[in-house]
Amino acid sequence: MPTDTKSFAIARWAALVWVLTWFPLYTWFWGWQNMLHLCDVSVVIACLGLWFRQSLLVSSQALLAPLVGVLWSLDVGWRIATGHHLVGGTEYMWDAHYALWVRLLSCFHIVLPVVLLWALEILGYDRRALAFETSITGILLIFSRLLSPQLNMNYAFQDPLLHRAWGPAPSHLMVILAGCIAIFFWPTHVVFLRAFPAARGAGPAISNPQKGEEAKKWQRTPPRT
Repeated sequence: MPTDTKSFAIARWAALVWVLTWFPLYTWFWGWQNMLHLCDVSVVIACLGLWFRQSLLVSSQALLAPLVGVLWSLDVGWRIATGHHLVGGTEYMWDAHYALWVRLLSCFHIVLPVVLLWALEILGYDRRALAFETSITGILLIFSRLLSPQLNMNYAFQDPLLHRAWGPAPSHLMVILAGCIAIFFWPTHVVFLRAFPAARGAGPAISNPQKGEEAKKWQRTPPRT
């Protein structure tokens, strides 16, 4: 699988420039606590994955970014069209206390999923991404619980639907983590196993049986002399 194509080289440098520009600006205006958001951590990990050509890093963030990007875009679009939020979570985009250009930095929610899906075509999907992303999410949930309950960072205190806590901290965090796996990670993981080639060194993945038979047939065919 070629990874040194011209387009990928451009994407690598674009990712590096973006994260070196976006991260300090985002931290300065929104505060360091905001950088514990799953979607913000995802930007950093994804850009590192692109720069170092690490399929595991790219694959893990591709489990989260597409659906989050769709929800974010739907909520912003619904707010523009109707004046109300559809699912919530993008209220900050209308906070006039921050310059418009600062708020527009959040448009990475639209671009990042497209870039990650394209990168998976080149790097392949690493099946270890599910366990890796689950671990990252679990760690972030624990740190989020140490912050103020008013922030409700990553819904570590109240869930996003019923706005309630599910028992003591360990129980609630397990519920949120299980929800992330069931809604975001696992379904996307299953689709990616079939939709993208396996990354090198990532072990066997679920693939199209017909393609597998064709590959075996090709291997059995003696080379022409």
